[in-house]
Amino acid sequence: MIPASLAFLGLAVPLALGCSPLTRRSEVEGAPKWTYEATADWGNLDPEYHLCQTGTQQSPIHLRLDQGLSSNVKVSFDYPRNIKGVLTNGGHGPSFAIDHPEGEYTSLPATTFEIDRKNETVYLASWHTHTPGEHIVSGVRTMAELHFVHVDAKGDYRSVVGFRIHPGAENFESPFFGQLPKYVGANETEGEMSAEVDHSLALEQVSHLKDFWTYQGSLTSPPCKEGLRWFVAREVLFVSDVQMQDLLQVSSFSAREEQDIWRHGVAREESGA
Repeated sequence: MIPASLAFLGLAVPLALGCSPLTRRSEVEGAPKWTYEATADWGNLDPEYHLCQTGTQQSPIHLRLDQGLSSNVKVSFDYPRNIKGVLTNGGHGPSFAIDHPEGEYTSLPATTFEIDRKNETVYLASWHTHTPGEHIVSGVRTMAELHFVHVDAKGDYRSVVGFRIHPGAENFESPFFGQLPKYVGANETEGEMSAEVDHSLALEQVSHLKDFWTYQGSLTSPPCKEGLRWFVAREVLFVSDVQMQDLLQVSSFSAREEQDIWRHGVAREESGA
């Protein structure tokens, strides 16, 4: 039985077991300051941020369970079990950048997607969290969201895999978040910590993205670059109450306001569920 507090998500709870820059910094040297509390003003801060105001594929957007279905979208992952990198906090929440030789991206964990019989491979370079979640599903927003940010062979942002995060069944612990060392605090923006992360654990928690939405979107922070292929898992990545509290403790408000659906081409892969 699904607890009443979670039934509104429309998803099963694992009872048995219980866009954004790579550096995730909101203030890059020489760049204008921006805040999540004033996302509507980003496009007026700097000419390079014009897409935040005028873009036709801006993220995040409102997703629905009855949204258009697609049978021609396939996605697969080739994630080694333990990947070394650096855990930081740019002031909004945890961020992890994967170690790799400078200028070499094809050695990073790979994700391949097929759309309209065309294959493309992108490479997982980093991940970060948002609190609360940025993608709203049928009017419901989860307490947090995890973004796996992928680049192409040249290192340009190309794709994001999004996981909605919410407290699950009592005593349940997320294997993905359970493996992480103590977070770097939100006020320790110069701090960093080496870590090894098994990213496949996140995929396992959402049935390897068996069911998902996909659309053409953007980074969810300035400069709001477009042309990114988004994959948002339908299943929620559940965490324990303590894990949620630990995440909130080192996070600040970091959700961009919902964007109008325009040229996004929203479709959700359905696999018989």
